[in-house]
Amino acid sequence: MSEITITKENFEKEVMQSDIPVLLDFWATWCGPCQRLAPIVAEIAEEYEGKLKVGKIDVDEQRDLAIDFRVSSIPYVVVMKDGKVVNTAMGYAPKESVVALLKDLIL
Repeated sequence: MSEITITKENFEKEVMQSDIPVLLDFWATWCGPCQRLAPIVAEIAEEYEGKLKVGKIDVDEQRDLAIDFRVSSIPYVVVMKDGKVVNTAMGYAPKESVVALLKDLIL
């Protein structure tokens, strides 16, 4: 499984009921830093397949979710486990920094 598109409709099932940690990438098509972060997020999705679920949330299409997570700037990465936010990061970051958000969650 690679990245999945998260919407208000599938959020409960894919994120809140997930039995593995979830990395959410809030992004937009017009956002340059989001475009630079996208291949890093895709790599992480492949490398941690089965141990981590990676969801992409387009803030323009999913405004309610962006509001729920108080997204004020993108890219915005949220790591969730057992339905709770355990880590966040705002702005572009190198792969090592994104992976560091997952520390202690995936072995």
